[in-house]
Amino acid sequence: MAQKKNADPNYKVIAENRRARYDYAIEEDIECGVILHGSEVKSLRANPSNIAESYASVEDGELWLINSYIAPYEQAKTWGHEERRKRKLLVSKKERAQMWNATQRKGMTLVPIVLYFNHKGLAKLKIGIAKGKKLHDKRATEAKRDWGRQKQRLLRHGD
Repeated sequence: MAQKKNADPNYKVIAENRRARYDYAIEEDIECGVILHGSEVKSLRANPSNIAESYASVEDGELWLINSYIAPYEQAKTWGHEERRKRKLLVSKKERAQMWNATQRKGMTLVPIVLYFNHKGLAKLKIGIAKGKKLHDKRATEAKRDWGRQKQRLLRHGD
């Protein structure tokens, strides 16, 4: 892990939606660019942010990140940013058409998974094309995870 950090000093996870994999069955994930104001970028580098309550939507042929939280940047009082504004996401036309098709025709949801700075220092968002899990699916996933943990414990202590 230490070698990876040294090899990629700019890579940094900003916010992660850990409940996404619990609440949704993610079938595919796509990396998107995010259009941000200067104060938002500075804030992401210094302050916490949250994408847990946010979602993505294709509206009027464009992809938007809705209800994501980026803390205000104190030094940019006059030219600051709105904390929960809609942010435009950058993807190719083909990927945007694929997302629209999945949400409108197949009843899927676009769930933000992780917001991070890539190795070039650019803010990127990984979006999952997902289907909501029912309660019994969540229970099955939890039981499978618990059994995996129990197996590991047995293998460790069984020797």
